[in-house]
Amino acid sequence: MTSEPNSAPVVAALPPLYPEWLGDRIFTAKHGARFPYVVGEMARGLTTVRMVVEAVRAGCLAFYGSAGQSLAVVEQSILQIQSALDDHPHAWGCNLIHSPQEPQMEEQFVDLFLRYNVMRLSASAFMQLTPDVVRFAAKGMQRDASGAVRRARYLFPKISRPEVAKQFMSPPPEAMLRALQQAGQLTAEECDCAAQLPVAESITVEADSGGHTDNRTLTSLFPAVAALRDALAVEHGYAAPIHLGAAGGIGSPGAVAAAFALGAAYVMTGSINQSAVESGLSEAGRAMLAKADVADMAMAPASDMFEMGGQVQVLKRGALFPQRARQLYSLYQRYEGLDAIPAAERESLEKNLFRAPLEEIWGQTRDYFLTRNPQIAKSGEESPKVRMALVFRWYLSMSSRWAIEGIADRQADYQIWCGPVMGTFNRWVSGSVLEPLENRTVSQIAWNLLEGAAVISRAQQLRSMGVQVPDAAFNYRPRILQV
Repeated sequence: MTSEPNSAPVVAALPPLYPEWLGDRIFTAKHGARFPYVVGEMARGLTTVRMVVEAVRAGCLAFYGSAGQSLAVVEQSILQIQSALDDHPHAWGCNLIHSPQEPQMEEQFVDLFLRYNVMRLSASAFMQLTPDVVRFAAKGMQRDASGAVRRARYLFPKISRPEVAKQFMSPPPEAMLRALQQAGQLTAEECDCAAQLPVAESITVEADSGGHTDNRTLTSLFPAVAALRDALAVEHGYAAPIHLGAAGGIGSPGAVAAAFALGAAYVMTGSINQSAVESGLSEAGRAMLAKADVADMAMAPASDMFEMGGQVQVLKRGALFPQRARQLYSLYQRYEGLDAIPAAERESLEKNLFRAPLEEIWGQTRDYFLTRNPQIAKSGEESPKVRMALVFRWYLSMSSRWAIEGIADRQADYQIWCGPVMGTFNRWVSGSVLEPLENRTVSQIAWNLLEGAAVISRAQQLRSMGVQVPDAAFNYRPRILQV
C-alpha cells in the first residue's frame, strides 16, 4: 500500500516507543519511578546520598550504598535522603549485605531501616534466607478490606544462582516465621500474610559484575531464573507478578535493549556509576576507571569472605591490588600464623603492603574489633591463624578506603570494584559529550542508556518487519538530554 500520491511507499508502521515503556509499567508504578531503571547500591557510600537524590529526581529508583558503613553514618544518610526527597518518599532504598561473620550486623541494620521507615531494601551477597531479611519483607503486611495481602515494604535481592532465587521467590519457611513471631519481631497477622507471598516480588538477576560476582552471563542466567519464576508462580498461585531485573554488564544501549528483550522488568546499573560526578569514589579513582578497557579487570580475595575464599572483581589497570591481595591469600593458605611467615616475605609485606610492622597492624585491628565485635578480637588473640586473617583483611579493607579517599601515595593499592562493562561504557562514550568525567552525571548516563535502548529496539522492530535498516541505526551516540 502507498500513502499520498508522489510519496514514498509505506513499508511498515510502528507506534511511538518511549524509554518509559521499555520495562514493566506495573513495576514503575508500584515503586514511584518514571523509568524502569535502578541505580544500584555500591558499598561504602560509593552510591552517595547525592547520587540517590539526583537519580530519583531524574525519574529512576535508587539504592544508597549503606554496606560497609557504620550505623551512625547510615542513619545520618537516611535522614538526609528523606529530607531531600520528601516529595518522592518511596523511590529509593538502602542496601543490606550478608554478613556471615557478623550476623548481628544484619539485625542492627534491619532495626535501623525499620525505625526510619525505609520502604525498600536491596539485599546482596545472600546465599540463603536469614531471619532479618524475612523480617524486613514481612513487617507491616496486612490484609485489605477484600482480604488480599498487602505489602508495606519491598525487598530487592540480587542473585546469581537459581537455587538462591528460588528461596526469595517462595514463601518464607514456616519455622522461620514461627521463630520470628515467638521472638516478638513479627505479629501473628504479619506471619500469616507472609506465608501467602514470595519473600520478594522484585528479583535482580545479577550477571558478571563488579565486586562480589559469580561471573555468569545474563543470556544464560536470566532465562533460567525466569522459567523458575513462572513455575513457582503457578505452584503457589501468586496473584501479583514477580518482577525480574537485569544487572551486570549493563553499560551500553545495546545491553539495556537486550536485557529488556529477555523480559526484564527493569535494569540496574552499578560499575559505570562510579565514574559519575555524584559518586563517592575519589577523583583519582574515577580517572583510573575512565581509562579502563574490557580486559582490565581481575578477581581478588574479598575482605568480608577472606577465610572462605570469596572473591571480588576489581580494576587491575593502574593498580597492584589484585596480585597483592592474592599474595596475602596464598600466605594465609600456607602458614598457620604471622610468626610462621619466612623473614624475607614478612619484611616485604611490612615494607610494600602494610608500611608498618605486622604487630602494629594487629594492634589497630584488635582495637577496632574491641569496639565493634569483641568476640572477633578475642578469637584473634587466641588463634594465630585468625589473627593472620584479620591482619590481612586490614589491607583488603583499607585498600577500598584509600580509593574512596584518594590517598595519593596509595594509588597502586586502590581496590576499585568494577566489571568489564566499565570498558564497554568507556568505548561507547569515547569522543562524545560523556567522555569527560565532569559531564558524567548519573542522570545523563541513565537517560542516554534508556534513549539509546529505545532507538535500538525500534531499529530491531523495523528490521524484523523486513525493513532494510542500516547498521548505523544501532549505534546511538550520547548527547545532553533533557526530560
